[in-house]
Amino acid sequence: MPRLDAERVALWRLFCTTANDVQRRVDEQLVAEHDLQLTWFEVLSALRESPLRVRDLCDRLDEVASSLSRRLDRMVADELVRRERSALPDDKRVVIVSITAAGRLAWREANVTYRRAVQHEFAHSLTETDISALLRVLGKASG
Repeated sequence: MPRLDAERVALWRLFCTTANDVQRRVDEQLVAEHDLQLTWFEVLSALRESPLRVRDLCDRLDEVASSLSRRLDRMVADELVRRERSALPDDKRVVIVSITAAGRLAWREANVTYRRAVQHEFAHSLTETDISALLRVLGKASG
């Protein structure tokens, strides 16, 4: 395993800064055009296929339960998602989160902006070779 030298530390910092900058710019575009934060868009994206238990939603979004819970409170108030107790008799403490019709519409409208922003802020200059290299590197880093 290579030593953690100054070049690798600088690369790590550049990676974090770049990811944060791209996310911030995508978020700004979603808020400007749809009044929908990127973190809310990601919740709606995760729920599009099927409802999820809160714990599974936390795992999918790599979130801690307390901050996701506060976000879900606001999204419920805005009628984008709903929380329900499990219908299974032995599962009454489990909370299921699902997307509402208003949430689906908000996601559908924001998805155009999201895809355009990701293309403009990140993907537009990547070649197929770049993509393969990034997938390889990120695959190594994720485990």
